[in-house]
Amino acid sequence: MKLRTYMTIIAVFSITILFAQNDCSAFYPFEEGATAEITTYDKRGDIAAKVTYMVSEISQNGGNTTAEMNMDMRDTDGTLITQSTYDVLCNNEGIEIDFKSMFSPQMATQFNDIETEITGTNIVLPNDLTVGQTLPDADMQARINMSGINMNMSVKMQDRKVVGQESVSTPAGTFDCYVISYSNDIKMGINQRGSAKQWIAKGVGLVKQEDYNRRGKVTSSSLLTAFSN
Repeated sequence: MKLRTYMTIIAVFSITILFAQNDCSAFYPFEEGATAEITTYDKRGDIAAKVTYMVSEISQNGGNTTAEMNMDMRDTDGTLITQSTYDVLCNNEGIEIDFKSMFSPQMATQFNDIETEITGTNIVLPNDLTVGQTLPDADMQARINMSGINMNMSVKMQDRKVVGQESVSTPAGTFDCYVISYSNDIKMGINQRGSAKQWIAKGVGLVKQEDYNRRGKVTSSSLLTAFSN
């Protein structure tokens, strides 16, 4: 497994809680065409990639609203790294992000005859966040068959908790945010364990993210650099 592919999976996993708000969602814009650009940085603060999220379609099913999300990740030269599509479900209590968002099949296009079987639990973000609140864990397991070679991959978001409120300034504006911390565990050939913090604003979604290694040092970060709805 190439290091670039592995790090891409970590980056997508780290910023996957991105986008969704209408009357049923307090934090994310649930409007067709709504777009956010997230710029990711390496541990030195240099730009590593730019990720664009767009709500491509909104549909209704009973009491739930579903937003189809398109994700496009490009390197500093504008070369496409990966694309994916996943669903975000919304009801009057908040949103659930499809666990499949933790795995992008397009990342494996370097392999031939790839087959995947994906299971897991969705990422839940309630409308009524309060400091000290504990949020549900989320996980994804994938069984990958690459031309007869079997490999397992797992992603876990654990110990999710609302730890504070802070104001954050970005190129897209200044936002009042809730801060959510969690631990993560990614296994795909090698194990990657660490933790993260996310700054999430009402009506916007993810504004900032920092990822840390086991020693608490920043390994990567992400920042909202453009937003429109």
